[in-house]
Order: sequence, then structure tokens, then C-alpha cells
Amino acid sequence: MKSRLLAGVAAVVLALVGAMMLFGYTQGAEARAVAGLDPVDVLVVATAVPAGTPTEELMPFLTTQQLPATAVAPTALKDLDAYTGKVTAVELMPGEQVLTERLVDPDDTSITGSVEVPEGLQEVSFTVEPAKAVGGKLVPGDTVGIFISMTPGTLPDEPGADTTQLVLHKVLVTSVQRAPSAAAVDPAATPEEQARAEAEALPSGSLMLTVAVTEEQATKLVFGNEFERIWLSKEPTTAMESPEPITIHDKVLYR
Repeated sequence: MKSRLLAGVAAVVLALVGAMMLFGYTQGAEARAVAGLDPVDVLVVATAVPAGTPTEELMPFLTTQQLPATAVAPTALKDLDAYTGKVTAVELMPGEQVLTERLVDPDDTSITGSVEVPEGLQEVSFTVEPAKAVGGKLVPGDTVGIFISMTPGTLPDEPGADTTQLVLHKVLVTSVQRAPSAAAVDPAATPEEQARAEAEALPSGSLMLTVAVTEEQATKLVFGNEFERIWLSKEPTTAMESPEPITIHDKVLYR
């Protein structure tokens, strides 16, 4: 009886030792795998950050994650030491890395999440997918080109043709609202793998953009949003303008 008890105790001890050794090996393997990817410590948003938040108040919203170098944006920050006195230019969403260009001087007009509407213009809002809005990277203060794609029969002289036209140049974006989205991450993945998946995820959800336009421009934009399809380009004020082209199938006609 005593020998069986001792044997049972010994078996339990051996099982515990084996489990500890396996755990240690697994942890070591994960560390070696991460080390092989040149890991980099980077600041990642844990909780949504409102536009205009001072850098001195940012840390409660952030976490430091170790990501493979290939998954880290070139302007991603490791710390905020050199950014005292800055504020967030736009709302920061959970999962995104904190980038240099997201931190600006307090007197920057885009930090409030909107910009002042120039006198004589009015604002119009519409939604668009990120892929049709420069990957969702637009921020208040940007200027955009607005394309409208129309179905056959829209143009009287081209009744059977699909067409696309750049109808508005350098339109001021006054506000950008983003629908919350989450990257699809394998729950069984390691923290490093989850962080990498989130960093490499494509933007999803929709954007609501508000732009400042004239009455005539507003009419074109509302028509395009209501009945046709809209696509945006990021068109800075220094961009060159050509005669407005209409693309009809495989032809470009300058009119």
C-alpha cells in the first residue's frame, strides 16, 4: 500500500516537472521565433483616442507591443518623449500604431476633427468605402478630386456606354468619421501573431466624409451619391489640372 502511494506521488511529481519543462520550452520557442523576426517595440492604440488629445494624456489610451519589424510602419513611434506639446490630429482607433504624422502642433486646424468652412461654401456629407477614398487615409484639411461613374444612358451622346468623369477638383475635406472595425484575428494565435495581423489588416467599414462645396458642386455631389458611384483621389492644392477627362470604356475624351 505504501509503495503504491509513493509511486503515485512520484508520478505526479514527474508530470509536474514534465509540464514545467514543456512550458519553458514553448516559451523559449516563441521567444526565438519572435527574435528571428527582428522584433520592435511600438506604441499601439488600445482605446479610441479623440482628436485633439495632448500627448501628455495619451499613455492611458496606449500599450507597448513587440511587433516584427516588417509589420511596423516607417513612422511608428516607440515612445512620446520627443512629442511633448503635441496633440492628436485625428481620432486614433484601437489596433493602429501611433504614427508621427498623427501628432501635430495645437494650432493645426485639423486637430479638432474638422476644419473651418470657407466663407460662401456649404457642407455636404456622404459615405464611401475606404478603397474608394485613398485607403481611408484622408483627414480633415485634405483636398480631394471627386470622380463620378455613371451607368449607360446617363450621357445623351453616349447612350450605351459606362462613363467616369472627374467632376470636382481640390474639394476641401472638413470632417472624417470612421465606422469602428476590427481585424479578423485567430483567437488561438500568440500575442505577437495577433498584433501582426492587426497591423497588416486592410481598412474596413465605411467613412463619412464632409466636404465644403459651392451650391453647384453640392448638386453634382448629391446626384452622384444618390444615383451613381463616387470615387475620390487625394488631390493637393499643388496638383496639376488637365481638361476634365471623361473615360468611356477604353477611350479618354478631353472635353
